[in-house]
Amino acid sequence: MENKIEKEQILAMVKEYCRENLQGKGYQPGDRIHYAGRVYDEKEVCSLVDASLEFWLTAGRYTERFEEGLASFLGVPYCVFVNSGSSANLAAVAALTSPLLGERQLRKGDEVITAAAAFPTTVAPIVQCGAVPVFVDIDIPTYNIDVEQLEEAYTEKTKAVILAHSLGNIFDLKRVKEFCDAHGLWLIEDNCDALGGEYQIEGQVKKTGTIGDIGTSSFYPAHHITTGEGGAVYTSDPLLHKIIRSMRDWGRECSCPGGVDNLCGHRFDGQFGALPKGYDHKYVYSHLGYNLKATDMQAAIGVAQLEKLPYFIERRKKNWDYLKNGLVCMAEKLILPERLPEADPSWFGFILSVREGGGKARAEIVSYLEQCNIQTRNLFAGNIIRHPCFQHLEEGVDYRVAGMLENTDKAMRDSFWVGVYPGMEKEMLDEIIHRIKEAFL
Repeated sequence: MENKIEKEQILAMVKEYCRENLQGKGYQPGDRIHYAGRVYDEKEVCSLVDASLEFWLTAGRYTERFEEGLASFLGVPYCVFVNSGSSANLAAVAALTSPLLGERQLRKGDEVITAAAAFPTTVAPIVQCGAVPVFVDIDIPTYNIDVEQLEEAYTEKTKAVILAHSLGNIFDLKRVKEFCDAHGLWLIEDNCDALGGEYQIEGQVKKTGTIGDIGTSSFYPAHHITTGEGGAVYTSDPLLHKIIRSMRDWGRECSCPGGVDNLCGHRFDGQFGALPKGYDHKYVYSHLGYNLKATDMQAAIGVAQLEKLPYFIERRKKNWDYLKNGLVCMAEKLILPERLPEADPSWFGFILSVREGGGKARAEIVSYLEQCNIQTRNLFAGNIIRHPCFQHLEEGVDYRVAGMLENTDKAMRDSFWVGVYPGMEKEMLDEIIHRIKEAFL
């Protein structure tokens, strides 16, 4: 009889392989310093192999564990795993179009306030869902929405606000939440760059992404934790959760997970729309949704990454503080980032803006840093309405601009950022500080 190979044997060999082959040599002078990167060990690989050996492929037990684990970390009851942070934003905005929301439903032509200095997929779902984005300027040095312009942006057509915590820096949630509450608006927090940030509001410290009606996350390799591709949508509202799951799962009415039938006990005795009575509940569609599901293998990586998340957050904070302290002497030439007193951000990057009269242009500084093998990034789209994707859209019809976008344009011209991800060693941070100073010589 052939010897049976047990799963435990395979996983033990995988663990041994990882320990022998995943050990990096550490930073060496001249190595490329990336703005972000995956930080993982044998736990993620073993979890991935474990899921792959089961070959369930679509959402399964690891997805359930990951959703429950992330919800627990955030302190919310509901979390839905999706295939990207962009899909998370799409599902969040699409959920607001549900007829189940009654008078608060987001309808075609309604307006959604957002920042012009944004990643495209914070804005794209607004247009894709038939609504009108209303762009507001940012504040520098927080690089978040200028809350003084919110009232100017508001009209009777306004239904929602969707904003990102820029590079992890927490926007003025108190003022934005007060504005939304006063006008009965939905608030979506794009939390893709800020997972684990905390904000003091109404006498409580809450996680970013949980103060608005819906929060979203991205698990792309550059982000706080990774599942390769992946994202999540979370809420404390059971109705919104039901709609979000429906939007993710083809728009179906049924809430049964994959491989499960008749969880509700009424699979063949319901009446839905104009369908025949007793039509199979698994094939009833209450929304025009999507297929935004991720795989169980991705979730398996996420389960292992969640264990490391508190450490990742702490490292990001320390790295950001180290860069800030090391560059404070450059304040006459560079605008250094600032946070709000109520905020304890979980940073995604360290952003700088070249001051007027500083002697150098952004392009010169960035070019020098890249030549020195230090990876840089712009503030995403800069001003989103300057991009080709907006050339076929008509201002005043397809989108609206509230006030001037002076700081947005300044960030587009003069700002850049470097990384603070947990894989950065002190020598790498020192090199960044040294080269930024040297760039002005």
